[in-house]
This record gives sequence, C-alpha cells and structure tokens, in this order.
Amino acid sequence: MDEDKIISGGTNGADGQQRDNDRHSVAPKLYLAVTGLAFAALTIVFVTFPRSTYSELEKRELDSFPAFTTERLFNGTFTSDVSQWFSDSEPYRDQLMALSMGFKDLIRLNTNDEEQVTFIASSAPATEDQPSAAPEGPSEQERAEGIVPEEVADENAKIANAGIVVVGTGDKVRAMMAFGGGPNSCLSYADAANKYKETFPDVNVYSMIVPISIEFYCPEKVKRATKPQRPAIENAMNHLNPSVKAVDIYWTLKEHSLEDIYLRTDHHWTPLGAYYAAKKFAEVAGVPFPGLDSYEQRVVHRIVGSMYGYSRDVSVKNAPEDFIYYVPQGVDYETTYVNYVVDRSYHVIGEGRPYTGPFFYKFADGNGGAYCTFMGSDMKLTQVRTSTHNGRRLLILKDSFGNALPGYMFFSFEEVHVVDMRYFKKNMVSYVRDNHITDILFANNIFNAASHNTYKKCVNFLTQNGSMDRPAATQPADSNSTSAPPVTDIIVTEPSENTDEQPLPNTEELTPAAELPTVQPNDTL
Repeated sequence: MDEDKIISGGTNGADGQQRDNDRHSVAPKLYLAVTGLAFAALTIVFVTFPRSTYSELEKRELDSFPAFTTERLFNGTFTSDVSQWFSDSEPYRDQLMALSMGFKDLIRLNTNDEEQVTFIASSAPATEDQPSAAPEGPSEQERAEGIVPEEVADENAKIANAGIVVVGTGDKVRAMMAFGGGPNSCLSYADAANKYKETFPDVNVYSMIVPISIEFYCPEKVKRATKPQRPAIENAMNHLNPSVKAVDIYWTLKEHSLEDIYLRTDHHWTPLGAYYAAKKFAEVAGVPFPGLDSYEQRVVHRIVGSMYGYSRDVSVKNAPEDFIYYVPQGVDYETTYVNYVVDRSYHVIGEGRPYTGPFFYKFADGNGGAYCTFMGSDMKLTQVRTSTHNGRRLLILKDSFGNALPGYMFFSFEEVHVVDMRYFKKNMVSYVRDNHITDILFANNIFNAASHNTYKKCVNFLTQNGSMDRPAATQPADSNSTSAPPVTDIIVTEPSENTDEQPLPNTEELTPAAELPTVQPNDTL
C-alpha cells in the first residue's frame, strides 16, 4: 500500500513537473509568435503602404525620395538621404506621433497646478546652418563700411529649435517659444530701416518689432528658460536714425496683456493684439484710425494652431481656442495679388499673373490654419486699393506677424502694399517709385528682427534685379538631368476656388533662440 502511494505520488509529481515544463515552453513560443507577427505587420505597413508626404502636425513637407547619381552613391550621401527619407515619410506619421504624445501625457505627473510648466527643447543638435545661438548682428566696422557679411543664420530654421514652454492645464494651456537673443541682437534690423531712409529720404520710414508671447506670460519659476526682449527692442530703437520713426508697441501690448492678444496654441499674436499695434502705428504716422466698432467680428471656433506640432504636447491639442478677427465696414477696398511660384525648398522660381481676390479668407471651424485668414498665405505680393483718398500709400515689409496689420489700415491709407521679406524678388527702388509709396513700415516679430539675414534680405531688395532662384532639382528625370524639377515638386500658390480651405500652410520660419539656459527637455518645472 505504502509502496503504491509512493509510486502514485511520484507519478503525480512527474506529471505536474511536466505540465510546468510545458507551460514554460509555451510562453516563450507565444511571445516570439506575437512579437514576430507585430514586426511582420509593421514591416508590411512601412514597406508597402503609401508614404506620408506632408505632416499636418509639423506643418511641413516631408522628405521625398532622393535623386540618384553615381557620385552620390559612392560618397554615401544617397544612402544617407534614403535612410532619412524612409524615417521621415513613414506611413501614418501624424497618427503615430499623436499616439506617442498621448501616451507621454498619460504617464506625466499631474500636479493640479494651474501654473504647471513644461519645457520642450529640440532633440536635434545645432548645425552650421541652424546655430544654437542667434546672431548678435554685424560688427560696428561692418556697419560703418556697409559690408553685408555672409549669412549667419538660416532663414528656414524651424521655430521648434528655439525651445518651447508649455504653461497651465486644461483649457488654459499656453505654448510659447523661448527667446534667446541678447540686448544687441536687433541692431541690424535698425540698420535696415536706416538704410531705407537713406535710400528714400522723402518717404516716411517706421520700425516696429513685435515681441513674442513669452515676454508677457512667462511664470517666474521658468524665466531662466528665456531672455528678456525689452532690452533688444529698446536698443534697436535707440540705434535708429532720428528721421526713422520707432513704433514702440511693447508697452501697448503689455497694457492689454490680460486680454487675448496672443494665441495660446499658435506662435502668432491674435488679430486683437495686431489691432492695438496698428492703432499705435497710426498715431505715429498721423493717420486716422477708427475703433473696433467700425469692424465686424468673425470667429473660427475651436482651432489648434502651430504650437501643437512644434511642441508635440497633447495638452496643447486638448486646449482649442477661438480665432477672432475683424473685417472693416464702411470702407471700400479691392485686393490684387501676384502669387509666387516656389519649389519644395521655398525658393521663388516664378510669379503668377495678377488677379483680384478677397483679403479675408474664410476657414471652417477647427481649421488650424486660421491665421491664414489674412491674404490666404505669405507667398504672394499684395496690393489693396481703398476708398480712403488721402494720397498716403503704405508698404509693409513684414513676416507672417505682419499679416494681421493691413486689414486695419484701409481707413488710414489710399493704398496698402504687403511685401513678405522671404519671397520678394522685385527691385525695391523701382517698386517704391512706380507705386508712389509714401510710407514704409518694417513689421516683424523679434526672432526675425534678431536675425542678420533679415537685414541682408532687406538691403539686397534695393539692388536686386528681379531674377528668380534656380529650381531645386530634387527628382531629375535621370542622373544627368539638369532640368527643372517635375510639376509635382513645385508649389504654385494659385487662388483656391473654395475659400473655406486654403491649400498652403502658413510657413513661418524663424531664427533659433540664442544660448538658452540649461533646462532639461520635457521637464515639469
């Protein structure tokens, strides 16, 4: 009997051990099978599914397949570019990024602090074309001799390289870019205005620098992540020739900072902020300027602007805001456009025919490109003729911050000409003369005012002959081809028949901030 029990117990023990061994052998096999299926599925998606060509989240064209040449194959640039294209144009890129951002937000510690702050820095190292330090401008000797030095900052440096601060929680989240310029960083901007006054002695020349939002909304505990903008603005104004009129909107905006003068989810100011700036300019220029009761208020509801893509912080996406703009009433105006033809590197390679169109484009609720309400995009030359017959003709030399200004000038000037400094190819002396310009306003945000490239471009406008850039042949027909890129590589900014949706993003390119203090990326401060 005892012997039977021992045998039985031994048998049961052996069976249990076998079952345990079977279970332990199945688990690794199941893990390998699931992992293998996951990798197989991803391989199928990444190899066979259509590649992404544009990122709505990042507001940019994604890399296209590089052109092949034997030389590029042997020097390694072709394989390197193929690798970059493969990773940059992955299928469902925006959806995967949004999923990643959502997961990071889910695991982030929520302190229930209304002033919760997150600092997001660029993970990409600085390069020669995208320096981590914004230029302080040309030397005094260069200014005295009128030398235009080589470009010291890439005008296409992405805004995200400056570092982004995300403040607040819930529907009060605000994303802002840190500023890193020093107190002398905008002197070359003043030099450009001085040069224009010297070139056009009979024309009124004005200089406006638009501060960015972090100057007015940065919590004390994160101020080490940015630098004050007032010293740079003040020094630039002091550097102006007495005959150039400074338009100091800093204190005007600060006075109204409790109002919605900057967008929370976009890097631009709001049309209301631009209204207060335009009012200050009208005072300096000595032209009439009516109150907001002369405008019809319109709203694009629940938009999420550029800062979601730049910050990749899902809390920005979850805090939509209304885009409120103002359309003048009681004044007649006609808007004429000349669209620029640009390649995928945004080099101007041609111009379209003049055409008339709306100054204010209509965007559907929820459209993150609502700031393009004004003129539809940056890539055009704009002329507005108004029913204000006072002989004053204004030219605004601007970046995209300046887009919100012209709509407030229709009561003040007979004509308003809008020139984007990134795309203008005509000769400025001829343009001012032929259009009888009486007033020139430099209106740029502080990033572009701190870039010496802005000075270089504006001064070069005075002597350029109107020739276009050579097209960038990103995909030539064959390895020996030197022809222009195919039609698919050219962006033509023709007017859209459906003004509810504009085909082009607002491609704002800013100079990186300089020498940001050390703050760890994605830190909650």
